[in-house]
Amino acid sequence: MDMGYDKKPLPVGVDNFEKLVTRGYYFIDKTNFMRDLLDLKGSVNLFTRPRRFGKTLNMSMLQYFFEDMRDGNGGHIDNTGLFEGLNIMQAGGAYLSHMGKYPVINMTLKAGKRPTFESACTQISWQIAMEYDRHKYVLDQLSEDERNKYERIMGERASFDDYCSSLQFLSKCLMKYYGKKTIILIDEYDAPLENAYLRGFYQQMVDFVRSFFEAALKTNSSLEFAVVTGCLRISRESIFTGLNNLETISILDKRYDEYFGFTDSEVETLCEYYELGAQYETVKNWYNGYLFGESNVYNPWSVIRYVKDVSTGNSPFPKSYWANTSSNSIVRKLIERADDSVKGEIEHLIDGGVIEKPVHEDITYDEIYNTMDNMWNFMFFTGYFRKVEERMDDNDIRWLTMRLPNREVRYIFREKVISWFQEKIQEKDLTNLYTAFVNKDTDALEEELNQIMFETISSMDENEREKMIV
Repeated sequence: MDMGYDKKPLPVGVDNFEKLVTRGYYFIDKTNFMRDLLDLKGSVNLFTRPRRFGKTLNMSMLQYFFEDMRDGNGGHIDNTGLFEGLNIMQAGGAYLSHMGKYPVINMTLKAGKRPTFESACTQISWQIAMEYDRHKYVLDQLSEDERNKYERIMGERASFDDYCSSLQFLSKCLMKYYGKKTIILIDEYDAPLENAYLRGFYQQMVDFVRSFFEAALKTNSSLEFAVVTGCLRISRESIFTGLNNLETISILDKRYDEYFGFTDSEVETLCEYYELGAQYETVKNWYNGYLFGESNVYNPWSVIRYVKDVSTGNSPFPKSYWANTSSNSIVRKLIERADDSVKGEIEHLIDGGVIEKPVHEDITYDEIYNTMDNMWNFMFFTGYFRKVEERMDDNDIRWLTMRLPNREVRYIFREKVISWFQEKIQEKDLTNLYTAFVNKDTDALEEELNQIMFETISSMDENEREKMIV
């Protein structure tokens, strides 16, 4: 089915707000996010959401709304037109008075996913240098010492300590230029931490990120407010030591629950626009099912990919688009460590069942393998499960009843998780099995076969018979 050129293009992989608007991409309006930020007045706001749920685009949107943006010579750039016709423009003067009024620092730590600590720091310092270069118009307002330090950081010649305090220093310079405190936006703050754990330099990266955050977010008199995003809430003791002004908004929080992911009405409108009303139920069965706070939401990445594939005639069938959008390394390691009980629970989930587990919102990567409860919590907060209900026991421990949210995630479990177990079996030394077979030792043969069966998940006969397409 080819829609031709009479429809707006779908923004696959477009996470820059200005580009999305000026090039006429289809846009689902989340601009009241700014209204809620101003109403709730959080000093440091940490939003944890699964990957590909719109975090980076929202951060770009915040920048273009709040920033008093300047060109290389300090000339003002008016971004008001980007928001024409959007919800925030109807919110009233109390909110619009903040539009284009603040210096803004916007950077991502995604670049810190490198094989060594040194190369990770090099990439992060490059990101910092790029943000310094974007604001280089402030140089004329700085003292000689300030200017020398600024140019060292911008030229990637600064000391390690300078980089640790670089966001604090930049916000100080911006406040000196504008006469107003700075908004700091940090995207994917936990990306270098996950990578560092997998690569073997976790503590070094923790020490750097902690110093980086303390200077920028704790002891910074030039800070108006900050927004930080990531997939997991890393424990306060690990990263956010002494940061008493931190507001954490996870997928369990009712605040801001509709701003990450698509709501049902938004998806229905999207399908109608692209004349795909007949595919709406397929989209719902495959990509809906997440519960953020009190809002049922769809996976936005998968919805957009599917609608684009169908509307352009590329493919009429749903796929698991989300499966390969990020590293599965930690999930794989956790699953491979599963005991028989956990394997049975995985089978139960694939068959449509539910499990109940205690909630641990604070997670550190160096403790993630300590208990299997950590596996369930890691997978819940990274988007593999939906909350069914929640309770607190007599010992004040919170418990979540969880299930797989939709057919896409069930497909991931069936295909990815099962294949991991199969690979593990293929790597197993089968010498004893062959010996038992050659010697016709039925007892030993039975024991070896039972062990193999215990190390993999059994067949899902019912699911295998089920059609994959709604």
